[in-house]
Amino acid sequence: MLTRHAAWALLVAFVMSFAYELYRATVKRGTSRHDSMPLFLQQGVGLYVIAGIVVYALFAGYEWAPTAGLALSVGMILVSIFYYNPKIMLERQPGLIDWIEDLVFTGLLFVAATLLAFELYGMTLVIRS
Repeated sequence: MLTRHAAWALLVAFVMSFAYELYRATVKRGTSRHDSMPLFLQQGVGLYVIAGIVVYALFAGYEWAPTAGLALSVGMILVSIFYYNPKIMLERQPGLIDWIEDLVFTGLLFVAATLLAFELYGMTLVIRS
């Protein structure tokens, strides 16, 4: 059950990220060297394909999917904290939309990573009334 919730968190995170990066590549084109359609197509699309495969595998219940989802989540958290925020985000002249997307995306990655770690360790969440 935790795997399904993690899959939803990752799906929302990556759909939002895809829409945001497409926005930056079109509406905000040229604001920084990171905001162009060629760069989006070269670097971004591959990431979204990988994320899509992992999300599909989580929903489908493949045995390897929780490990792959955890690796993807933790890897993207590290990229967000140590590369994207200090380098790319600041070069983009961020506004409110940029900061909201960044915080929500990274937050959803943390949610997915936590749920998948619980799943892999055999833990469950119990709601007590």
